Amino acid sequence: MFTSSETPIIAAVVLVAFGILGWGFYRARPFGKLGILAWLQSVVLMTPWLLFFGLFAAGIYINIAGILLLVVTSAGVYIFLGRQLRQAGQDAILKQRATERLADAATSNTNNPVVIAGVKLQPITIPEEDLNTIKGIFGIDTFFATETIPYQEGAILKGNLRGEPEEVHNHLMRSLQERLGDKYRLFLMENTDGKPVMIVLPSRTDPKPIQLPQKVFAVILLVATIATNLEAAGLLLNFDLVANPGRFSEALPIGLGIFTILIAHEIGHWFLGRKHQVKLSWPFFLPAVQIGSFGAITRFESLLPNRKALFDIALAGPAFGGIVSLIMLVTGLLLSQPGSLFQLPNKFFQGSILVGSLARVVLGSAVQGPFVNVHPLVIIGWLGLVITALNLMPAGQLDGGRIVQAIYGRKTAARATIATLILLALVSLGNTLAMYWAIVIFFLQRDAERPSLNEVSEPDDARAALGLLALFLMIATLLPLTPALAGRLGIG
Repeated sequence: MFTSSETPIIAAVVLVAFGILGWGFYRARPFGKLGILAWLQSVVLMTPWLLFFGLFAAGIYINIAGILLLVVTSAGVYIFLGRQLRQAGQDAILKQRATERLADAATSNTNNPVVIAGVKLQPITIPEEDLNTIKGIFGIDTFFATETIPYQEGAILKGNLRGEPEEVHNHLMRSLQERLGDKYRLFLMENTDGKPVMIVLPSRTDPKPIQLPQKVFAVILLVATIATNLEAAGLLLNFDLVANPGRFSEALPIGLGIFTILIAHEIGHWFLGRKHQVKLSWPFFLPAVQIGSFGAITRFESLLPNRKALFDIALAGPAFGGIVSLIMLVTGLLLSQPGSLFQLPNKFFQGSILVGSLARVVLGSAVQGPFVNVHPLVIIGWLGLVITALNLMPAGQLDGGRIVQAIYGRKTAARATIATLILLALVSLGNTLAMYWAIVIFFLQRDAERPSLNEVSEPDDARAALGLLALFLMIATLLPLTPALAGRLGIG
């Protein structure tokens, strides 16, 4: 039975949900069957979120099993609809658009400025011999170039993309390398008008490896992060390690546990980077006394081949670190018993939907008491999940920002960054941790990742579903339970 205070919330959720879905349907109708299928994909992606948070606002909680069922079902339907969408005539649409673009390009003014990824490039003439060689790699069956605009030390070529973008781009890159060696890089992107363009830039504009001073700074941050891990462990044990260095051995196990999760996170990035032949910089760890560390900043030292590689590398870190954290948390809950090292107030488990739900499932009625005995692994796992969730926030060059950029493109990623910073600014009014993290993002991580060599080909549906799951778990980790809902779950 809903109270009168809950009714406006429920009505607002329903209105917003139907408003978004209705606007999407209105936009999709002119495109016929293809548009409706694409709209249905959006509906499928939104459904778990709308159901969970709509019911949550109404005071109805879906347990972990129900949440996972929703997400898995949504992912399966999304993939099925994606296949139907391609079968319904994606190739025909691409050909139609290519014909229209060719006609537009043939009549376009060569003096019009070209804006790629929101940046207007300044023209510098490319050597004529190289330009002619570059033009020679294009053909009517790959990319029919209709206009060449020299920019920087390379060139932008407007024209008509013929064939599947990834296959065409790979073929043209091989041809370019055969003729000019490692001298130039070939980018396939969309102009602001949605038309495909090829950008050729010299290899000396590639990302540069970090220099010795930066490596020294990375080592300093590493040492500082180890220190803050140990200090955070000491604070959890109710003593200040700086004032009590003799108790170092007490803080060491928890400090090493937190650092293990950080290392697992970086191993995930390194492993997938190696798979995609992308070089990564040394990690610049971010020390934080409150939770040990905010994670690390890792830069790309080579160009990304495509958005799929960006997604895989970005997701791998949170996946590795999150799985290790989750294993520690669940293992700690299973090992928890009367007399365990930590006695936490039951309100601790109200700070996270995910942690609270797992604690209720594993510990049962034990979470109803004023204090709950837990094993140290519970604390380590919880901190690891928080660090992982913070890095999954959809902003800039955070893992979550890179995931959003890989799936939805640079424009959506930029909007998500602004929304995340605004949200953090609001939350920081009552939470210093959010304020520190907002400052870190704004000054160090707010810019989008540089474009990959192939920006046109999107990640497949399975990756999009995994990205949705990662963002969902991020919110479930950071979003607290309301006291009323916690009471219904039997927490406290």
